[in-house]
Amino acid sequence: MEAIAEQNTDLATMLDGAGGLVSTEDSAQFLTFFLAGEEYGIDILKVREIKGWTPVTRVPNTPDYVQGVLNLRGTIVPIIDMRRRFNLEEEEYTKITVVIVVMIQDGDRQRVVGIVVDAVSDVLNTQAKDIKPAPDFGTAVHTEFISGLAATDDSMVMLLDIDRLLTAEEVAKLNQLADEE
Repeated sequence: MEAIAEQNTDLATMLDGAGGLVSTEDSAQFLTFFLAGEEYGIDILKVREIKGWTPVTRVPNTPDYVQGVLNLRGTIVPIIDMRRRFNLEEEEYTKITVVIVVMIQDGDRQRVVGIVVDAVSDVLNTQAKDIKPAPDFGTAVHTEFISGLAATDDSMVMLLDIDRLLTAEEVAKLNQLADEE
């Protein structure tokens, strides 16, 4: 938990006085996290908060990747298990399991969603020119939510387009779920 607290502090120090990141047009910043040993990244401007795992309120008749909902300072936040969303092997949550609270764009509406990941890694600073396009696997593999790949010193980071992580129908179900609570 101390490492998570340190990362939260590090993340907060990267914000300017207006709550935005200090960056240039040519660079991009991604919050990286681990799932099943692989590293993923999401646009840091979409991240609202990182919090340790806490039990959620289960909601019947939701997709299996929806863990439930969490009341976050008066806002009902659907919580999505990314291992289940990506059809990865499930594991017990540990003390380093975290929920990354993100803002997703749903047409003209923004929705707050929490995503459960194995652990937060770091903030990746990269040049836009160094981001490679997502691989094309044809129609057999859905990769529309992968915006690209970034190489680090020793690995590749899959960059996710958090707005495309869920289909329009799935977002509509989450909107309905949050509105009912």
